[in-house]
Amino acid sequence: MIEKKNYNWAVLGCGVIANEFAEAMKKHNNKIYAIGNRTHEKAVAYGKKYDVEKVYDDYKDIFEDDEVDIIYITTPHNTHIQFLREALSRGKHVLCEKSITLNSDELEEAITLANDKNVILAEAMTLYHMPLYKKLDEIVNGGDLGDVNVITINFGSYKEYDMNNRFFNRNLAGGAMLDIGVYALSFARWFLKSNPKKIVSQVKYASTKVDEQATILMMNEEQQMVSIAISLHSKQPKRGMISCDKGYVEIMEYPRAMQAVITYTETGEKEIVQIGDMQDALWYEIEDMEKAVAEKAVTDKAAMDKAVTDKEVTEKAVVGKSITDKESYMHLDYTKDVMEVMTHIRKDWGMNYPEEIS
Repeated sequence: MIEKKNYNWAVLGCGVIANEFAEAMKKHNNKIYAIGNRTHEKAVAYGKKYDVEKVYDDYKDIFEDDEVDIIYITTPHNTHIQFLREALSRGKHVLCEKSITLNSDELEEAITLANDKNVILAEAMTLYHMPLYKKLDEIVNGGDLGDVNVITINFGSYKEYDMNNRFFNRNLAGGAMLDIGVYALSFARWFLKSNPKKIVSQVKYASTKVDEQATILMMNEEQQMVSIAISLHSKQPKRGMISCDKGYVEIMEYPRAMQAVITYTETGEKEIVQIGDMQDALWYEIEDMEKAVAEKAVTDKAAMDKAVTDKEVTEKAVVGKSITDKESYMHLDYTKDVMEVMTHIRKDWGMNYPEEIS
């Protein structure tokens, strides 16, 4: 049994999601150790609001603090890789908001660095940690519904045409793909046997040349198919449907869903699966991240003990298990697959961000 430890969390960024994180910690009687933000005044206000122990005068000190165990990065997408480099190179475990990086090259760099420093790297993809998805994984893989054949996903937000906000701002890595498409693709990956290799898509651009709207069709080697429609200027329900041989599963508000409806094809009978609480969405992420970090500590200690016992300290024994062995908690394998798809699609579109132009 893994012993629970109180980890020192440091938060980088003071936006909406950082406040949700703080509320989740507060609700479960946990305290944030430290806060860092480019604008120091906002960090001070955040610290006072949530009784944070330490507010950095310079947000970069977050990476140098030996007392920090885990850093939660909540800044815009295009800043992630620079902060991941700083945090991982100093041996910090990192939970990073979606989209974890801009592209697969950046993600591979971060993963390599995390493995070199023997720390956990994970994307804060809410749905991977909701109890409903863990339950649906058991149901879908249990065989009663048969094979998954088609997955259909919608996610449409209506954002006013303010081209200076982050949704449409190319200098802040705006666009539908990285902001909401990542949810749709993560939903699909959860229920697919393998990552799709056949991908076609269409895109509509905003005036700032970021993707405002897109439709995507995909198929993997098992011939499971996926249809996705996303938009930043046309409201759609956050709806996902998994169609199987003997029934289909519908999930509304799927990023933080706590209910699914299964309809059985032969009888038309409906079954409601309800578990979890959407108000605890970030807490589920926190719990799984801490489990991954705790298990890694146990694994590394066992590897070291064995190495000492055998009088054979090899590089593999010292390093212990790779971060990719923590897929059961943080699903970095799925994060990589989703990033691969997003990178592929944007390359097909010929769309890139200033940071990606050499």
